[in-house]
Amino acid sequence: MSKSSIAVDIGASSGRLIHGYVEEGKLKLQEIHRFENKIVHNGENFCWEIDKLFDEIKNGLKKCHELGIQPDSIGIDTWAVDFVLLDENDHLLTDAVAYRDPRTDGMMEEVFQTISKERLYLETGIQFQKFNTIYQLYSIKKNNPEILEKAKTFLMIPDYLNYLLTGVKANEYTNATSTQLVNAFTKKWDHQLLDHLGINKGMFQDIKLPKTVLGGLKQEIVNELGFDLDVILPATHDTGSAVVSVPETEGTIYLSSGTWSLIGVENHFPICIMKALDYNFTNEGGIDYRYRFLKNIMGLWMIQEVKRNLGDQYSFAQLVDLAREADGFTSTVNVDDERFLKPDNMMEAIQQYCSETSQEIPQTAGEMAKCIFDSLVISYQSAIDQIEEIYEQNFDRVNVIGGGCQNELLNQLIAEKTKKDVYAGPVEATAIGNVAAQLIALNELKDINEARTMIKDSFEVKKYTSLIEER
Repeated sequence: MSKSSIAVDIGASSGRLIHGYVEEGKLKLQEIHRFENKIVHNGENFCWEIDKLFDEIKNGLKKCHELGIQPDSIGIDTWAVDFVLLDENDHLLTDAVAYRDPRTDGMMEEVFQTISKERLYLETGIQFQKFNTIYQLYSIKKNNPEILEKAKTFLMIPDYLNYLLTGVKANEYTNATSTQLVNAFTKKWDHQLLDHLGINKGMFQDIKLPKTVLGGLKQEIVNELGFDLDVILPATHDTGSAVVSVPETEGTIYLSSGTWSLIGVENHFPICIMKALDYNFTNEGGIDYRYRFLKNIMGLWMIQEVKRNLGDQYSFAQLVDLAREADGFTSTVNVDDERFLKPDNMMEAIQQYCSETSQEIPQTAGEMAKCIFDSLVISYQSAIDQIEEIYEQNFDRVNVIGGGCQNELLNQLIAEKTKKDVYAGPVEATAIGNVAAQLIALNELKDINEARTMIKDSFEVKKYTSLIEER
């Protein structure tokens, strides 16, 4: 009997538990439970409902029990940078404040007064985004120093959920690197950097690698669920898990397409050079100490917000169809303009940008969608040009993975703009990569190379070219 795993994959708008196992030489997935996730306004801050997320994980495991599924392990991945702090009694000192919260406004520039931007990049290799963990912590130090004085434990979102399951405190490597507090070369917390910033380095945990078995469930959780299983670390940063499922990495630029667009290449060493700094590329940790040399682009968040602004009267598929009908509309925006990070109204923000840049203002849902998709493609092309300049080579294919790879119009636009073959799939990239790491730890798969070969044989990948579309 082959072993099986549960991938808990939580994104900015939803989470799910997916059962993964090997059958007849192929990797199989079965969705067990899906739930909503959203940012809520809690007092002064925008926060994640982390207690609800944990309850939903347990609800999904209870469904496994009801279905007669007995997984051998569970692994959790989420978005990056966000965290909680615990006191000496392991009680929460902070809410799980969301990265879109404005508390980090101006913090990045203040940090640069203590440590130069160049030095910070050369040591950590992480791109500069105002919501990085380092600036969130600096905001607490400046505005709520008493919290940092009491803090005994720093846990990122998946770390905390793992702690609730097991009682074990650990910081997982791929997500830890997103904090901009891990040295890119030693792969450890940068204590010198923390000392410079006056942040207590004692609250950070030992960094554990993907495929580490944290242990079984706490007895009280076992009693509640009626069974035990191992908690295994995948790449807990969802993009780290997604990249595991890229079937071909040689000569390939990947684009993990969801709320955010992460575009880059897999590397075996960090590229902390000035040109990479100038272009604001990041060197996030990956499985087996591989590096994800990539750029973080605003992504499908913009169309998600437009859909919400329109009262959810259109599905995403309908918005794609409407964009096709608006083929003659040509206005575009800079998707990485800060105004699009968390505007009160995305449609108004886009219209304002077009007005300021003397372009035709989008009025219809189709024009809005066309503007967003065209703007994303321009941003992707720019990032690809920069990657090829840094690597001094041309890449011949783009592999779009994740939920966004179902947007056939966007895939075709990427192919036509880049003049490269675009491969779309697998759709469930993050869950697949999460399961794969667990199955390697359980000795069901030998290593990442065997996993990628199996993934290639198990899931549909659709090809787009600049002229024709084919299977």
